[in-house]
Amino acid sequence: MIKKLISKLLGKSAPAAGKTAGKRHLGKRVEVPKNEHGIDRSLVDERAVKVVQTLTDAGYEAYIVGGAVRDLLLGKRPKDFDVATNATPEQVKALFRRAFIIGRRFRIVHVVFGRGRDHEVIEVSTFRAQVDASEAEQVNGNEKTAKSELAGKSHVVDASGRVLRDNVWGPQIEDAARRDFTINAMYYDPQREIVVDYHHGIRDAKKRLLRMIGDPEQRYREDPVRIIRAVRFAAKLGFEIEAKTREPIARMAPLLENVPASRMFDEMIKLLQTGHALASLEQLRAHGLHRGVFPILDVVLDETRRHDGREKFVRLALADTDRRVAEGKPVAPSFMLAAMLWHDVLDRWERRRQQGEHPFPALQAAIEEVFDARIGDISGRGKLAADMREIWMMQPRFEKRAGNGPMVLVEQPRFRAGFDFLRLRAEAGEVDEALARWWEEFSLAEMPRRRELLELARQQDQARRTGDKPGEAAPAKKRRRRRRKPAGEGAAAAADGAVPASD
Repeated sequence: MIKKLISKLLGKSAPAAGKTAGKRHLGKRVEVPKNEHGIDRSLVDERAVKVVQTLTDAGYEAYIVGGAVRDLLLGKRPKDFDVATNATPEQVKALFRRAFIIGRRFRIVHVVFGRGRDHEVIEVSTFRAQVDASEAEQVNGNEKTAKSELAGKSHVVDASGRVLRDNVWGPQIEDAARRDFTINAMYYDPQREIVVDYHHGIRDAKKRLLRMIGDPEQRYREDPVRIIRAVRFAAKLGFEIEAKTREPIARMAPLLENVPASRMFDEMIKLLQTGHALASLEQLRAHGLHRGVFPILDVVLDETRRHDGREKFVRLALADTDRRVAEGKPVAPSFMLAAMLWHDVLDRWERRRQQGEHPFPALQAAIEEVFDARIGDISGRGKLAADMREIWMMQPRFEKRAGNGPMVLVEQPRFRAGFDFLRLRAEAGEVDEALARWWEEFSLAEMPRRRELLELARQQDQARRTGDKPGEAAPAKKRRRRRRKPAGEGAAAAADGAVPASD
Protein backbone atom coordinates (compact mmCIF):
# COMPACT_ATOMS: atom_id res chain seq x y z
CA MET A 1 0.00 0.00 0.00
CA ILE A 2 2.74 2.46 1.03
CA LYS A 3 4.93 1.48 -1.94
CA LYS A 4 2.03 2.13 -4.33
CA LEU A 5 1.52 5.54 -2.76
CA ILE A 6 5.22 6.32 -3.18
CA SER A 7 5.04 5.31 -6.86
CA LYS A 8 2.02 7.54 -7.31
CA LEU A 9 3.85 10.46 -5.72
CA LEU A 10 6.91 9.91 -7.85
CA GLY A 11 4.89 9.63 -11.03
CA LYS A 12 3.32 13.02 -10.41
CA SER A 13 6.16 15.17 -9.25
CA ALA A 14 9.60 13.56 -9.38
CA PRO A 15 11.92 15.12 -11.96
CA ALA A 16 12.44 12.78 -14.84
CA ALA A 17 15.95 11.41 -15.38
CA GLY A 18 17.95 13.61 -17.69
CA LYS A 19 15.82 16.71 -17.07
CA THR A 20 17.01 19.58 -14.96
CA ALA A 21 15.06 20.68 -11.92
CA GLY A 22 16.79 24.07 -11.96
CA LYS A 23 19.05 25.50 -9.32
CA ARG A 24 17.38 27.09 -6.33
CA HIS A 25 17.93 30.74 -5.49
CA LEU A 26 21.45 31.20 -4.13
CA GLY A 27 20.64 34.13 -1.91
CA LYS A 28 22.82 37.16 -1.27
CA ARG A 29 25.85 37.32 1.02
CA VAL A 30 25.28 39.68 3.96
CA GLU A 31 27.93 40.19 6.65
CA VAL A 32 26.25 41.05 9.94
CA PRO A 33 28.47 42.77 12.56
CA LYS A 34 28.50 41.99 16.29
CA ASN A 35 26.47 45.06 17.25
CA GLU A 36 23.58 43.63 15.16
CA HIS A 37 23.77 39.87 15.78
CA GLY A 38 24.72 40.20 19.48
CA ILE A 39 26.49 36.84 19.85
CA ASP A 40 28.29 36.45 23.20
CA ARG A 41 31.83 35.34 22.29
CA SER A 42 32.24 33.67 25.71
CA LEU A 43 29.65 31.02 24.68
CA VAL A 44 31.92 29.81 21.85
CA ASP A 45 34.02 26.68 22.45
CA GLU A 46 37.72 27.57 22.24
CA ARG A 47 38.50 24.26 20.52
CA ALA A 48 36.15 25.20 17.69
CA VAL A 49 37.92 28.56 17.50
CA LYS A 50 41.26 26.73 17.35
CA VAL A 51 40.07 24.65 14.37
CA VAL A 52 38.91 27.79 12.55
CA GLN A 53 42.18 29.55 13.28
CA THR A 54 44.31 26.59 12.14
CA LEU A 55 42.45 26.47 8.83
CA THR A 56 42.59 30.22 8.22
CA ASP A 57 46.30 30.34 9.13
CA ALA A 58 46.83 27.72 6.43
CA GLY A 59 45.13 29.99 3.88
CA TYR A 60 41.62 28.47 3.85
CA GLU A 61 38.20 29.94 4.64
CA ALA A 62 36.63 28.56 7.83
CA TYR A 63 33.53 29.35 9.89
CA ILE A 64 31.49 27.91 12.73
CA VAL A 65 28.28 26.79 11.03
CA GLY A 66 24.78 25.41 11.40
CA GLY A 67 22.99 24.73 14.68
CA ALA A 68 25.78 26.24 16.78
CA VAL A 69 25.30 29.65 15.12
CA ARG A 70 21.53 29.37 15.56
CA ASP A 71 21.90 28.60 19.28
CA LEU A 72 24.42 31.41 19.76
CA LEU A 73 21.96 33.86 18.19
CA LEU A 74 19.31 32.63 20.65
CA GLY A 75 21.71 33.22 23.56
CA LYS A 76 22.25 29.52 24.26
CA ARG A 77 25.52 27.66 24.73
CA PRO A 78 25.65 25.09 21.88
CA LYS A 79 26.13 21.45 22.76
CA ASP A 80 28.15 20.74 19.60
CA PHE A 81 30.22 22.90 17.27
CA ASP A 82 30.64 22.25 13.54
CA VAL A 83 33.02 24.01 11.19
CA ALA A 84 32.67 24.54 7.42
CA THR A 85 35.62 25.29 5.15
CA ASN A 86 36.73 25.38 1.52
CA ALA A 87 39.53 22.90 2.34
CA THR A 88 38.93 19.35 1.14
CA PRO A 89 38.68 16.50 3.70
CA GLU A 90 42.24 15.42 2.85
CA GLN A 91 43.56 18.98 3.32
CA VAL A 92 41.78 19.29 6.66
CA LYS A 93 43.10 15.96 7.89
CA ALA A 94 46.68 16.99 7.06
CA LEU A 95 46.49 19.98 9.42
CA PHE A 96 45.54 18.14 12.62
CA ARG A 97 47.31 15.42 14.57
CA ARG A 98 44.11 13.55 15.50
CA ALA A 99 41.71 13.88 12.57
CA PHE A 100 39.70 11.17 10.81
CA ILE A 101 37.75 11.23 7.54
CA ILE A 102 34.40 9.50 7.96
CA GLY A 103 31.21 8.93 5.96
CA ARG A 104 30.38 7.95 2.40
CA ARG A 105 27.13 9.81 1.75
CA PHE A 106 28.77 12.98 3.09
CA ARG A 107 32.52 12.88 3.63
CA ILE A 108 33.49 14.90 6.69
CA VAL A 109 36.43 15.12 9.11
CA HIS A 110 36.31 14.56 12.86
CA VAL A 111 39.00 16.57 14.67
CA VAL A 112 39.42 15.07 18.15
CA PHE A 113 40.54 16.93 21.28
CA GLY A 114 41.25 15.16 24.59
CA ARG A 115 40.87 11.49 25.42
CA GLY A 116 38.51 9.16 27.21
CA ARG A 117 35.21 10.50 28.47
CA ASP A 118 36.42 14.09 28.33
CA HIS A 119 37.21 14.04 24.62
CA GLU A 120 35.44 16.41 22.22
CA VAL A 121 34.90 16.15 18.49
CA ILE A 122 34.72 19.16 16.18
CA GLU A 123 33.08 18.11 12.92
CA VAL A 124 34.56 19.78 9.82
CA SER A 125 32.74 19.71 6.47
CA THR A 126 33.82 21.04 3.08
CA PHE A 127 31.62 23.60 1.30
CA ARG A 128 29.41 21.65 -1.11
CA ALA A 129 28.25 22.68 -4.55
CA GLN A 130 24.63 22.91 -5.57
CA VAL A 131 24.25 20.43 -8.43
CA ASP A 132 21.23 20.07 -10.73
CA ALA A 133 19.32 16.80 -10.64
CA SER A 134 20.24 16.31 -14.30
CA GLU A 135 23.93 16.39 -13.35
CA ALA A 136 23.59 13.64 -10.76
CA GLU A 137 23.89 9.97 -11.60
CA GLN A 138 20.77 7.92 -10.87
CA VAL A 139 20.73 4.41 -9.42
CA ASN A 140 18.02 2.02 -8.35
CA GLY A 141 17.70 1.12 -4.67
CA ASN A 142 19.25 2.81 -1.64
CA GLU A 143 22.58 2.98 0.21
CA LYS A 144 22.52 -0.70 1.09
CA THR A 145 21.08 -2.24 -2.06
CA ALA A 146 23.12 -0.18 -4.55
CA LYS A 147 26.59 -0.27 -2.95
CA SER A 148 28.38 -1.47 -6.07
CA GLU A 149 26.74 1.22 -8.24
CA LEU A 150 27.70 3.95 -5.76
CA ALA A 151 31.40 3.06 -5.64
CA GLY A 152 33.62 5.90 -6.84
CA LYS A 153 30.73 8.32 -7.51
CA SER A 154 30.47 11.76 -5.92
CA HIS A 155 26.88 12.84 -6.67
CA VAL A 156 24.14 10.21 -6.92
CA VAL A 157 20.34 10.18 -6.48
CA ASP A 158 17.87 7.32 -6.36
CA ALA A 159 14.73 6.97 -8.49
CA SER A 160 12.76 9.30 -6.18
CA GLY A 161 15.38 12.06 -6.29
CA ARG A 162 16.77 11.28 -2.82
CA VAL A 163 20.46 12.15 -2.59
CA LEU A 164 22.63 9.10 -1.90
CA ARG A 165 26.01 10.79 -2.42
CA ASP A 166 26.82 14.48 -2.14
CA ASN A 167 30.56 15.07 -2.29
CA VAL A 168 30.92 17.75 -4.96
CA TRP A 169 32.81 20.72 -3.52
CA GLY A 170 31.83 24.32 -4.29
CA PRO A 171 31.72 27.92 -2.97
CA GLN A 172 30.15 29.01 0.29
CA ILE A 173 27.15 30.65 -1.41
CA GLU A 174 26.17 27.28 -2.91
CA ASP A 175 26.88 25.47 0.35
CA ALA A 176 24.40 27.78 2.07
CA ALA A 177 21.74 27.15 -0.59
CA ARG A 178 21.94 23.38 -0.19
CA ARG A 179 21.40 23.48 3.57
CA ASP A 180 17.87 22.75 4.75
CA PHE A 181 16.50 25.57 6.93
CA THR A 182 17.41 29.26 6.92
CA ILE A 183 18.26 29.20 10.63
CA ASN A 184 20.83 26.45 9.97
CA ALA A 185 22.50 28.16 7.01
CA MET A 186 24.50 30.88 8.75
CA TYR A 187 28.29 31.10 9.18
CA TYR A 188 30.03 32.68 12.17
CA ASP A 189 33.60 33.93 12.03
CA PRO A 190 34.80 33.96 15.68
CA GLN A 191 37.92 35.94 14.76
CA ARG A 192 36.17 38.87 13.08
CA GLU A 193 32.94 38.22 15.04
CA ILE A 194 30.69 38.52 12.00
CA VAL A 195 27.78 36.33 10.86
CA VAL A 196 27.48 35.57 7.15
CA ASP A 197 23.78 35.22 6.29
CA TYR A 198 22.51 34.41 2.77
CA HIS A 199 18.83 33.54 3.42
CA HIS A 200 17.56 35.85 6.18
CA GLY A 201 18.34 33.30 8.89
CA ILE A 202 18.80 35.97 11.56
CA ARG A 203 15.40 37.45 10.72
CA ASP A 204 13.71 34.02 10.91
CA ALA A 205 15.47 33.22 14.20
CA LYS A 206 14.11 36.44 15.72
CA LYS A 207 10.62 35.60 14.40
CA ARG A 208 11.02 32.02 15.73
CA LEU A 209 10.12 30.71 12.29
CA LEU A 210 11.34 27.47 10.69
CA ARG A 211 11.56 28.02 6.93
CA MET A 212 12.95 25.73 4.23
CA ILE A 213 15.48 27.11 1.73
CA GLY A 214 14.16 26.59 -1.81
CA ASP A 215 11.12 24.53 -2.79
CA PRO A 216 10.10 22.45 0.26
CA GLU A 217 8.71 19.56 -1.80
CA GLN A 218 11.93 19.22 -3.78
CA ARG A 219 14.01 19.49 -0.60
CA TYR A 220 11.97 16.75 1.12
CA ARG A 221 12.39 14.59 -1.97
CA GLU A 222 16.18 15.05 -1.90
CA ASP A 223 16.23 13.89 1.73
CA PRO A 224 12.93 12.77 3.32
CA VAL A 225 14.56 12.84 6.76
CA ARG A 226 14.18 16.63 6.57
CA ILE A 227 10.52 15.98 7.44
CA ILE A 228 11.60 14.57 10.81
CA ARG A 229 14.16 17.35 11.27
CA ALA A 230 11.42 19.95 10.78
CA VAL A 231 9.35 18.33 13.53
CA ARG A 232 12.38 18.01 15.82
CA PHE A 233 13.49 21.62 15.45
CA ALA A 234 9.96 22.94 15.90
CA ALA A 235 9.63 21.00 19.17
CA LYS A 236 13.15 21.72 20.42
CA LEU A 237 13.18 25.45 19.67
CA GLY A 238 9.51 26.20 20.11
CA PHE A 239 9.44 27.57 16.54
CA GLU A 240 6.49 27.65 14.18
CA ILE A 241 6.91 25.77 10.89
CA GLU A 242 6.35 28.25 8.05
CA ALA A 243 3.21 27.48 6.01
CA LYS A 244 4.94 26.55 2.72
CA THR A 245 7.42 24.38 4.63
CA ARG A 246 4.62 22.64 6.53
CA GLU A 247 2.16 22.04 3.69
CA PRO A 248 3.90 19.12 1.88
CA ILE A 249 4.88 17.18 5.03
CA ALA A 250 1.95 14.76 5.24
CA ARG A 251 1.95 14.27 1.45
CA MET A 252 5.68 13.51 1.28
CA ALA A 253 5.84 11.35 4.43
CA PRO A 254 5.54 8.02 2.50
CA LEU A 255 9.01 8.71 1.04
CA LEU A 256 10.42 7.95 4.51
CA GLU A 257 9.68 4.29 3.73
CA ASN A 258 12.79 4.16 1.54
CA VAL A 259 15.18 5.62 4.13
CA PRO A 260 17.46 2.97 5.71
CA ALA A 261 16.15 1.75 9.07
CA SER A 262 19.40 2.57 10.87
CA ARG A 263 19.22 6.23 9.81
CA MET A 264 15.56 6.48 10.83
CA PHE A 265 16.44 4.92 14.17
CA ASP A 266 19.16 7.54 14.74
CA GLU A 267 16.69 10.31 13.92
CA MET A 268 14.18 8.90 16.39
CA ILE A 269 16.81 8.88 19.16
CA LYS A 270 17.67 12.52 18.38
CA LEU A 271 13.96 13.37 18.48
CA LEU A 272 13.62 11.89 21.96
CA GLN A 273 16.82 13.42 23.35
CA THR A 274 16.16 17.05 22.49
CA GLY A 275 14.95 17.76 26.01
CA HIS A 276 11.50 18.25 24.49
CA ALA A 277 10.49 14.65 23.83
CA LEU A 278 6.85 15.12 24.84
CA ALA A 279 6.54 18.17 22.58
CA SER A 280 8.10 16.12 19.77
CA LEU A 281 5.43 13.43 20.13
CA GLU A 282 2.73 16.07 19.91
CA GLN A 283 4.36 17.51 16.79
CA LEU A 284 4.38 14.04 15.20
CA ARG A 285 0.67 13.67 15.93
CA ALA A 286 -0.08 17.18 14.65
CA HIS A 287 1.52 16.42 11.28
CA GLY A 288 0.06 12.94 10.85
CA LEU A 289 3.41 11.22 11.45
CA HIS A 290 2.36 9.16 14.48
CA ARG A 291 1.84 5.93 12.54
CA GLY A 292 4.13 4.00 10.26
CA VAL A 293 7.18 6.28 10.59
CA PHE A 294 8.91 4.79 13.63
CA PRO A 295 7.93 1.18 14.49
CA ILE A 296 8.88 1.78 18.14
CA LEU A 297 6.72 4.89 18.43
CA ASP A 298 3.78 3.09 16.83
CA VAL A 299 3.31 1.25 20.13
CA VAL A 300 3.25 4.50 22.09
CA LEU A 301 1.25 6.70 19.75
CA ASP A 302 -1.39 4.16 18.70
CA GLU A 303 -4.70 5.73 19.73
CA THR A 304 -6.26 2.30 20.37
CA ARG A 305 -3.79 1.70 23.21
CA ARG A 306 -4.03 5.02 24.98
CA HIS A 307 -5.73 3.58 28.06
CA ASP A 308 -3.86 0.33 28.72
CA GLY A 309 -1.28 2.00 30.96
CA ARG A 310 1.55 2.27 28.49
CA GLU A 311 1.01 5.89 27.46
CA LYS A 312 1.10 7.08 31.08
CA PHE A 313 4.23 5.01 31.69
CA VAL A 314 6.02 6.32 28.58
CA ARG A 315 5.02 9.92 29.26
CA LEU A 316 6.49 9.65 32.75
CA ALA A 317 9.71 8.25 31.25
CA LEU A 318 9.98 10.99 28.63
CA ALA A 319 9.18 13.71 31.18
CA ASP A 320 12.03 12.34 33.30
CA THR A 321 14.27 12.37 30.22
CA ASP A 322 13.37 16.00 29.47
CA ARG A 323 14.16 16.91 33.09
CA ARG A 324 17.57 15.23 32.93
CA VAL A 325 18.45 17.01 29.68
CA ALA A 326 17.43 20.35 31.20
CA GLU A 327 19.71 19.64 34.19
CA GLY A 328 22.62 18.77 31.91
CA LYS A 329 22.61 15.11 32.95
CA PRO A 330 23.32 12.26 30.51
CA VAL A 331 20.44 10.37 28.95
CA ALA A 332 20.79 6.72 27.95
CA PRO A 333 18.90 5.72 24.78
CA SER A 334 18.65 2.18 26.16
CA PHE A 335 16.59 3.39 29.15
CA MET A 336 14.19 5.39 26.95
CA LEU A 337 13.68 2.48 24.57
CA ALA A 338 13.25 0.03 27.45
CA ALA A 339 10.46 2.25 28.80
CA MET A 340 8.77 2.61 25.42
CA LEU A 341 8.72 -1.12 24.73
CA TRP A 342 8.15 -2.43 28.26
CA HIS A 343 4.41 -3.03 27.88
CA ASP A 344 5.04 -4.80 24.59
CA VAL A 345 7.38 -7.13 26.49
CA LEU A 346 4.83 -7.54 29.31
CA ASP A 347 2.05 -8.52 26.90
CA ARG A 348 4.15 -11.19 25.19
CA TRP A 349 5.58 -12.44 28.48
CA GLU A 350 2.13 -12.85 30.00
CA ARG A 351 0.87 -14.78 26.97
CA ARG A 352 3.77 -17.20 27.22
CA ARG A 353 3.27 -17.72 30.94
CA GLN A 354 -0.41 -18.44 30.38
CA GLN A 355 0.67 -21.12 27.92
CA GLY A 356 2.62 -22.82 30.72
CA GLU A 357 6.14 -21.61 29.99
CA HIS A 358 8.54 -21.09 32.89
CA PRO A 359 8.69 -17.35 33.77
CA PHE A 360 12.41 -16.78 33.19
CA PRO A 361 12.77 -18.31 29.68
CA ALA A 362 9.33 -16.88 28.80
CA LEU A 363 10.64 -13.38 29.55
CA GLN A 364 13.78 -13.98 27.50
CA ALA A 365 11.71 -15.17 24.53
CA ALA A 366 9.31 -12.20 24.83
CA ILE A 367 12.26 -9.79 24.75
CA GLU A 368 13.66 -11.34 21.57
CA GLU A 369 10.25 -11.13 19.89
CA VAL A 370 10.00 -7.41 20.72
CA PHE A 371 13.51 -6.70 19.42
CA ASP A 372 12.71 -8.36 16.11
CA ALA A 373 9.29 -6.69 15.76
CA ARG A 374 10.13 -3.15 16.86
CA ILE A 375 13.86 -2.56 16.35
CA GLY A 376 14.97 -4.94 13.62
CA ASP A 377 18.48 -5.26 12.26
CA ILE A 378 20.03 -1.85 12.84
CA SER A 379 23.55 -0.66 13.46
CA GLY A 380 24.35 -0.61 17.17
CA ARG A 381 21.49 -2.92 18.13
CA GLY A 382 23.84 -5.27 20.01
CA LYS A 383 24.89 -2.81 22.73
CA LEU A 384 21.44 -1.26 23.02
CA ALA A 385 19.80 -4.67 23.21
CA ALA A 386 22.21 -5.84 25.93
CA ASP A 387 21.49 -2.80 28.12
CA MET A 388 17.73 -3.01 27.57
CA ARG A 389 17.71 -6.74 28.30
CA GLU A 390 19.50 -6.19 31.62
CA ILE A 391 17.00 -3.53 32.67
CA TRP A 392 14.04 -5.78 31.85
CA MET A 393 15.49 -8.99 33.30
CA MET A 394 16.16 -7.23 36.62
CA GLN A 395 12.49 -6.40 37.20
CA PRO A 396 11.34 -9.86 38.43
CA ARG A 397 14.47 -10.04 40.61
CA PHE A 398 13.39 -6.94 42.52
CA GLU A 399 10.41 -8.92 43.80
CA LYS A 400 12.71 -11.45 45.49
CA ARG A 401 14.26 -10.06 48.65
CA ALA A 402 15.38 -13.22 50.39
CA GLY A 403 18.73 -14.94 50.80
CA ASN A 404 21.80 -13.54 49.07
CA GLY A 405 19.88 -12.31 46.00
CA PRO A 406 19.63 -8.61 46.98
CA MET A 407 23.35 -8.48 47.85
CA VAL A 408 24.24 -9.81 44.41
CA LEU A 409 21.76 -7.59 42.56
CA VAL A 410 23.00 -4.27 43.97
CA GLU A 411 26.50 -5.07 42.73
CA GLN A 412 25.37 -5.42 39.10
CA PRO A 413 26.86 -2.71 36.77
CA ARG A 414 23.41 -1.82 35.46
CA PHE A 415 21.70 -1.90 38.87
CA ARG A 416 21.06 1.85 38.92
CA ALA A 417 19.35 1.79 35.53
CA GLY A 418 17.26 -1.21 36.60
CA PHE A 419 16.32 0.48 39.86
CA ASP A 420 15.38 3.76 38.12
CA PHE A 421 13.13 1.66 35.89
CA LEU A 422 11.54 0.06 38.97
CA ARG A 423 10.96 3.50 40.48
CA LEU A 424 9.29 4.59 37.25
CA ARG A 425 7.01 1.56 37.42
CA ALA A 426 6.13 2.46 41.00
CA GLU A 427 5.31 6.05 40.00
CA ALA A 428 3.02 4.69 37.28
CA GLY A 429 1.24 2.48 39.83
CA GLU A 430 2.53 -0.75 38.33
CA VAL A 431 4.31 -1.92 41.50
CA ASP A 432 4.06 -0.96 45.18
CA GLU A 433 5.97 2.23 45.98
CA ALA A 434 7.14 0.59 49.22
CA LEU A 435 9.15 -1.88 47.13
CA ALA A 436 10.99 0.95 45.36
CA ARG A 437 11.65 2.72 48.69
CA TRP A 438 13.02 -0.50 50.19
CA TRP A 439 15.47 -1.02 47.32
CA GLU A 440 16.61 2.58 47.41
CA GLU A 441 17.43 2.37 51.11
CA PHE A 442 18.99 -1.07 50.74
CA SER A 443 21.29 0.08 47.93
CA LEU A 444 22.57 3.03 50.00
CA ALA A 445 22.79 1.32 53.42
CA GLU A 446 25.74 -0.19 55.25
CA MET A 447 25.79 -3.91 56.03
CA PRO A 448 24.13 -3.81 59.52
CA ARG A 449 21.19 -1.82 58.14
CA ARG A 450 20.99 -4.11 55.11
CA ARG A 451 20.53 -7.09 57.44
CA GLU A 452 17.73 -5.22 59.21
CA LEU A 453 16.08 -4.45 55.87
CA LEU A 454 16.29 -8.08 54.80
CA GLU A 455 14.57 -9.08 58.05
CA LEU A 456 11.91 -6.41 57.46
CA ALA A 457 11.39 -7.76 53.93
CA ARG A 458 11.00 -11.27 55.34
CA GLN A 459 8.33 -10.00 57.74
CA GLN A 460 6.56 -8.08 54.95
CA ASP A 461 6.52 -11.15 52.72
CA GLN A 462 5.21 -13.28 55.56
CA ALA A 463 2.55 -10.66 56.32
CA ARG A 464 1.33 -10.78 52.74
CA ARG A 465 0.97 -14.54 52.97
CA THR A 466 -0.79 -14.56 56.36
CA GLY A 467 -2.72 -11.30 56.16
CA ASP A 468 -0.95 -9.76 59.17
CA LYS A 469 0.29 -6.21 59.25
CA PRO A 470 3.96 -5.85 58.20
CA GLY A 471 6.29 -5.66 61.19
CA GLU A 472 3.80 -7.23 63.65
CA ALA A 473 5.13 -10.14 65.63
CA ALA A 474 3.41 -13.41 64.86
CA PRO A 475 1.29 -14.70 67.77
CA ALA A 476 3.21 -17.03 70.08
CA LYS A 477 2.48 -20.69 69.56
CA LYS A 478 0.58 -22.38 72.36
CA ARG A 479 2.96 -24.57 74.32
CA ARG A 480 1.95 -28.17 74.34
CA ARG A 481 1.91 -29.69 77.84
CA ARG A 482 2.98 -33.28 78.13
CA ARG A 483 0.88 -35.63 80.25
CA ARG A 484 2.74 -36.83 83.32
CA LYS A 485 2.64 -40.59 83.53
CA PRO A 486 2.06 -42.40 86.77
CA ALA A 487 5.25 -43.60 88.47
CA GLY A 488 4.48 -47.25 88.09
CA GLU A 489 3.80 -46.89 84.41
CA GLY A 490 7.15 -45.20 83.85
CA ALA A 491 9.00 -47.89 85.80
CA ALA A 492 7.36 -50.57 83.73
CA ALA A 493 8.34 -48.83 80.53
CA ALA A 494 11.93 -48.55 81.79
CA ALA A 495 11.97 -52.20 82.56
CA ASP A 496 10.98 -52.93 78.96
CA GLY A 497 13.92 -50.77 77.72
CA ALA A 498 11.86 -47.74 76.68
CA VAL A 499 12.97 -44.15 77.40
CA PRO A 500 10.75 -42.57 80.06
CA ALA A 501 8.93 -39.32 79.28
CA SER A 502 10.86 -36.25 80.41
CA ASP A 503 9.52 -33.69 82.84
